[in-house]
Amino acid sequence: MQGTMKAIVKTTAAPGAELRTVPIPSVGPRDVLIKVKATSICGTDLHIYNWDQWSQSRVNPPRVMGHEFSGDIVEVGRDVVDLSPGDFVSAESHAVCGTCYQCRTGQGHVCRSYSILGVDHDGCFAEYVAVPAASVWRNDPATPPDVASIQDPLGNAIHTALSGEIIGRTVLVSGSGVIGLCAIAVAKAVGASTIFATDVNDYRLGLARKLGADVPLKAGRDDVLAEVMKRTDGLGVDVVLEMSGAAPALKTSLTALRNGGRISLLGVPSRPVEVDLANDIIFKGITVQGITGRRIWDTWYTMRALLASGRLDIAPVITHRFKLDEFQKGYALMQSGSCGKVVLFP
Repeated sequence: MQGTMKAIVKTTAAPGAELRTVPIPSVGPRDVLIKVKATSICGTDLHIYNWDQWSQSRVNPPRVMGHEFSGDIVEVGRDVVDLSPGDFVSAESHAVCGTCYQCRTGQGHVCRSYSILGVDHDGCFAEYVAVPAASVWRNDPATPPDVASIQDPLGNAIHTALSGEIIGRTVLVSGSGVIGLCAIAVAKAVGASTIFATDVNDYRLGLARKLGADVPLKAGRDDVLAEVMKRTDGLGVDVVLEMSGAAPALKTSLTALRNGGRISLLGVPSRPVEVDLANDIIFKGITVQGITGRRIWDTWYTMRALLASGRLDIAPVITHRFKLDEFQKGYALMQSGSCGKVVLFP
């Protein structure tokens, strides 16, 4: 397909982004071209927008931003045989090499040579996006486009929550950003018992309650550890899902976790964190798991089954919807923290 389209572009190595008219991307022999129906802003996009240290080391402007979306295929490359124009799809944002040790042993989510849509090559904050056919996920046509666009963060939450036993367990979700909110909904859907949720933002704690948190707690105001111990008869929680990356939250989480419990770490600290290995990990005999991305494609199949079951409803995570050319409003909301997921519509 030839022509031009609107796209949000990181134009220069500086804070901000611009709405530009750019060429519609060309399609390689193993790619597909997708007309974007909905695309959502991720924390990674905010890092790139703010042009922080990580972004400066990774992104080479100009770059069309964005990696979370849903849309309809409008063109397929000559070697693509299992996808067709009209298919309603999303995509795994991490394109893996398929040949490294990790990819060949079922650990493609930690591929040593992966690239990211909207980071290493042009993304989906646009009217059209081209992606490798191998990265495409066919959606249930009944799924609303905005919900289908947020499967990337939902997959992170599912990977984190279900990386160990959780049915009937007490759970602390530390950090109620979008992925934390999704993790609350997942934990509730699969049968966790009492779910504690923390955040520093009252707005997000309100969303946490709406998505199934039994005990929302404001860090810095409420005594999180005391409340957890009171409600677990002094035992501590069985499972911690650490989503914040904040050092004080990690310390509280480790202390609140019972002996022999499990903590899954998805939140990324901005700097090295000091941990009392002896008292918080070794002597307590806990399991510590590092979580990144989604297991490809295991997590996606689990996600499809949970959404199809009707027990998992993540629609309340989406709090704001804007036209693509109103993206500045979305970024302002994310900077303030007074939102859940922000979805843009080309």
